[in-house]
Amino acid sequence: MHKKLLAASVFWLAGSTLAAAQEQTLTISVYGFAQDEFSEALYKPFEAECGCKLVVETGNSIERLAKLDANKEAPVIDMAVFSLADALAASRKGLTEKLDTAKLSNYDKLYDFAKDPNGDGMSVGYTFYKTGIAYRTDKMKVESWADLLKDEYVGHVALPNITTNQGGPVLSMIGKALGKDSPDLKEAMAAVGEKRDEFVTFYVKSSQLVQLMQQEEIWAAPMGHFSWAGISKLDLPVGWATTKEGDAGDMNAMVLVKGSKNQDLALKFMDFWLSVPIQTKIAEMLIDSPANKEVVLAPEIAGKLTYGADVANKLTFLPAATTLDYREKWLAEWNTTIAQ
Repeated sequence: MHKKLLAASVFWLAGSTLAAAQEQTLTISVYGFAQDEFSEALYKPFEAECGCKLVVETGNSIERLAKLDANKEAPVIDMAVFSLADALAASRKGLTEKLDTAKLSNYDKLYDFAKDPNGDGMSVGYTFYKTGIAYRTDKMKVESWADLLKDEYVGHVALPNITTNQGGPVLSMIGKALGKDSPDLKEAMAAVGEKRDEFVTFYVKSSQLVQLMQQEEIWAAPMGHFSWAGISKLDLPVGWATTKEGDAGDMNAMVLVKGSKNQDLALKFMDFWLSVPIQTKIAEMLIDSPANKEVVLAPEIAGKLTYGADVANKLTFLPAATTLDYREKWLAEWNTTIAQ
């Protein structure tokens, strides 16, 4: 009788332990786009592997960063993804934990610039993208970022507003082309400001560009490569410029929330996301370009993404610290020089 009770107790405890493990929940904070695709390629496969549940919270970076800050004494998020600037902002606010990269088996497979993109050990890049110039190949010859300012072209060009993610990098590349590459971007803004009334628009949403190009209101616009798919489908002769300065680069990164009670599970999820199979699947869905340099893509897929060492090694990344430290100064200078 005692043996039966003991056996039943052991069985009940084992079942309870298994149930607890299966009920473990990981809460992540991510961008809101392509969630159906991420669910198929990433979330459900991870849940199947870990026997846990993923709770996915979405929103823009400002909202999600504010939530981390508001709950820093009792975190409700375990892991988040941000732009490099927002990842650094979270780090500076003491909202993130230093990553134990020894627990990331795929860490050494990443491009070097993705391993510790902010240089503080608090983030790891999982995707990157280039910002370059899409243009009408029958109307223009674009060999430098400075060509956007030429008298014969400027009246057919759209530039990003300084408030967009592309604003700072684009002005930095224009400054580089003019030989006046400074973090305050004053020289670049002055050059743009001299012709501010001639540009078609200073766009806020890249989705505007497809319509402007289709209606032939613009011949050229700097954009993140994630917008290239829409432009390339137009029944127009368009190309991606090969400039002597190269393209600007930017990246999204993963962070571990300080005080999270599920840090080991969060690291497992990060590692899963960085693996070759998952990075490949996400890339093949044309969602994100892979930061894992061992991913191999078919040419027809690779051409639609920011892919490969040849492309990656030619990118110019604007340091996140520069963006954070100068963002308010950039806006003030923009309002004085261009938006007046």
